Order: sequence, then C-alpha cells, then structure tokens
Amino acid sequence: MSTGILLLLCFAAGTSLTVLIGHFLLPLLIRLKVGQSIRAEGPQKHLSKSGTPTMGGLIFIAAMLIIFVWRCRGEAYQWMWLFSFLAFGLIGFLDDFIKVVRLHNKGLSGKQKLVGQFAAAVLLLVANQLCYARGTAIYLPSSLFQGAPVALFDLGWFYYPLMAVFMVGMVNAVNLTDGLDGLAAGVTIPASIGFMICGLLLGGAMGKDVAVLAAALAGCCLGFLFYNHYPAKLFMGDTGSMALGGALAGFTLISRLELLFIGFGLVYLIEACSVMLQVASFQLTGKRIFLMSPLHHHFELKGWRETKVTAVFCLASACFVFITLLLGVL
Repeated sequence: MSTGILLLLCFAAGTSLTVLIGHFLLPLLIRLKVGQSIRAEGPQKHLSKSGTPTMGGLIFIAAMLIIFVWRCRGEAYQWMWLFSFLAFGLIGFLDDFIKVVRLHNKGLSGKQKLVGQFAAAVLLLVANQLCYARGTAIYLPSSLFQGAPVALFDLGWFYYPLMAVFMVGMVNAVNLTDGLDGLAAGVTIPASIGFMICGLLLGGAMGKDVAVLAAALAGCCLGFLFYNHYPAKLFMGDTGSMALGGALAGFTLISRLELLFIGFGLVYLIEACSVMLQVASFQLTGKRIFLMSPLHHHFELKGWRETKVTAVFCLASACFVFITLLLGVL
C-alpha cells in the first residue's frame, strides 16, 4: 500500500470512527446528564449553551486508540506519543468529571492541573532522553528533513525545564482556544496536517508513523465537527482539548520540531497571550486591552458572529501552517 493511500485511509478512518462512536456516545452522555456549565463571566449569549453534553473528547480519543492499535509497531516513540495524548487527556477528564459532579464550572484547581501536566511533561522528557539520547540542542528544521541534523544552539540542561514549560503552555493554550463551537477542532486540523507533511519530509519509519497518526488526528477533528459545529450538539471539554494539546506536543517531542510547532500552534499562542496580556494590563493599570479574553471572545463582543470568528481563526491557522512549512523547508 502506498503512503498516500495509507494516509487517506487513516484520515477517513479517523473521521468515520469519530462520527460512529459519537452516534452511540452522545445519547449516553445526554442520558447521564453530563452537561457543560457555562462561566457566568463569559459572553452572556453563551449561557444558552449551558447543559450541552460535554466530555465529547472521549469520542476522538476512542477513535485514535483504535487506529493506534491498528498501526502500532511497538516502537518506543509510538508509546511516548500515546502517553502524551492520554496523560493530558486524563487530566482534562478529571477536570470535566469534577465539574459535572459539582454542577459547576470549577473543576481541578489551577495548581492541581499544573502539577499533573508538569509531571506528564517531565516523564515524557525523561523517556525521550533515555530512549533516544536526544540531547539538548534545538535543531534547524530543514536539516532534519535532509537527514543531517544541524543544531542551531544547545541549551544544555536548561532544555528540560524550558521544554516542560513549552509543552504545558501549549496544552493549556489549546484548552483556552476551546471556547467557541468548532474552534479548537477546526484550528487543530491544519496543525495536524502540518505534522503529517513534516512526517513525510522526515522520512523513515518514524516519519511515516508521525504522518499516519497526524492524518488520523486531523480526521478525528473533522469527524468531531459533525457534532461540534455551530450550534454544537456536543462539547469536547477539557478531556478533548487537553488530549489534542498532548497529541501535538507528542508529535513535537518525538520529531524534534519544536521551532515548527510555534508556527503550527500560533493561533493557540495568540489566544494564550491575549489572556496573559489582559491579566497583566488589568493588574498593572486597572484597564483591559481587550473587551474580553481569550481573543475569540473579544471579536464576539465586537459584533462578529460566532461562525465568523471560528472561520477566520481556522483560516488563520491554515495560513500560519502553510507559511511555517515554507520557512521550515528552506
């Protein structure tokens, strides 16, 4: 089977499995009354979404597990990616579960989430070093595609805390992006396709495995949009958004494409930075930069329809991925 056909098959499998599993799981979530609690301080029109079934990330997590079992060859880096995907997803699940039980939008405390996320990141970094003696250098992406890694700079032991912060930051940035119907899944499709292309450029068994998993993840996100497009019948919850962040962080770690992930995840980073700037501005000056953060809420309050915000952000994600690929291959 050619690589192109395999990738199309994985993408189609991710889409169809997610839709199929959702067909059975959505009624169960409704029956169990696993509804989303909406933040009172958020946009007022979002209050009408209260009670919409959440924890929908379980749908594409299950779909990815099926595809992983199908394609797994027992390589260490495959298990590392799966751990990243599931570990961060589990933290999100615990957060969602507590919210559902308490019937409130407060789940795990920020400290509890950070402790769990940093623990997962440290385990991944240790495993990556033990399995591959990865070293502490940041590589020029184009040199990796050519099979002759060129280190831009070596961070020494500072690489480990920096990467831990980077991974946890990106997972939480994906989580912050999950604020509108279809937004997180829609933005993640181009990012996943970017990693799929990088996998093909890397070549070898590892590159092909990254491409396969990334194609499947893009398909799962597309399948999830069947339930999550506006008006959403189902939310992915922190279960899904943190799992997506973990999946993308896992791709970055095993492929050594940290610099490209900044470009692929630029929409996530902008969303996270909007929150940090808003908080810093209010604490220092008592004034807000945006009408509301994360940034997608600012545009909502400016009068943009929710569907327009989602479409523009998804298009921006696709453009950032395209530009990053062009710069990274040169």
